[in-house]
Amino acid sequence: MRKGSGSRGVLAVLLMIGAGLQNVIAQDQLVLGIHPYKTSDKLIKAYSPLAQYLTRKIGQPVTLKISADYQQHIDAIGRDQLDIAYLGPSSYVKLYDRYGEKPLLARQAVHGKPTFQGKLVVPANSPITTLAQLKGKRFAFGDPNSTMSHLVPRYMLQSAGVTGKNLKSFRFLGSHDNVALAVLAGDFDAGAVKEAVFYKYETRGLRALATTPALSEHLFVTSNTLDPELIKRLRDAMLTLHQDSEGKQILTSIKKGATAMVPVKNSDYDNLREILRSLRKTGVVQ
Repeated sequence: MRKGSGSRGVLAVLLMIGAGLQNVIAQDQLVLGIHPYKTSDKLIKAYSPLAQYLTRKIGQPVTLKISADYQQHIDAIGRDQLDIAYLGPSSYVKLYDRYGEKPLLARQAVHGKPTFQGKLVVPANSPITTLAQLKGKRFAFGDPNSTMSHLVPRYMLQSAGVTGKNLKSFRFLGSHDNVALAVLAGDFDAGAVKEAVFYKYETRGLRALATTPALSEHLFVTSNTLDPELIKRLRDAMLTLHQDSEGKQILTSIKKGATAMVPVKNSDYDNLREILRSLRKTGVVQ
């Protein structure tokens, strides 16, 4: 009897240790990283509802981290220093090329579409009507790693014969809003912004000179170090966001007009890869 009783005691201790370990694991903090396409305070406000939602869904705290710049963001998730990351399309392609495959969670759909476009813009009263006429002009880009405020517009300019050498000048202003405001202020003759920012400032005096091709939307990826079961739970939580009123509010907090998170695969970004290959040939990207 003593032997049996001792075994039961050991088993009870092991079960308690196991339960304790589970409790510790459940409290492991996950870091959700966001690239700095807006000011930090705006991004924290926009993504805090998602972090709180994921915390409840998976039973582990999810905290936010706003990266200092796009490249730091790519490197942080590439080196598994972030657990979850929100990425623009170009940043994702660069991440894949440099660091290899990462588990994909979902991509956003806006007004039911998992693709988006950008605009090359000029002041409404500008005499410029074609991209070729931008030779000798001043051009404003956002971040060097931004899909719609640099890379795709740069490809379009090159296709029209406009290069860094035959522009009068060009500068990187950091954000889409900065580009729009600088063009409106007359500091630049033209600039590149995502479609939503163009519509935000159109009535203040912006005109669309050209529209980019449609590209696969922004997406969420995870670190390679996360447990596959946890990744599945995160993915399921993302893909069901649109199914209740709270989730719908979370989606629109992230992006006005966002309607769902939808399945994503690596090949969704192949057309962007072709654009980036062209830019590598001319030395615009490495």
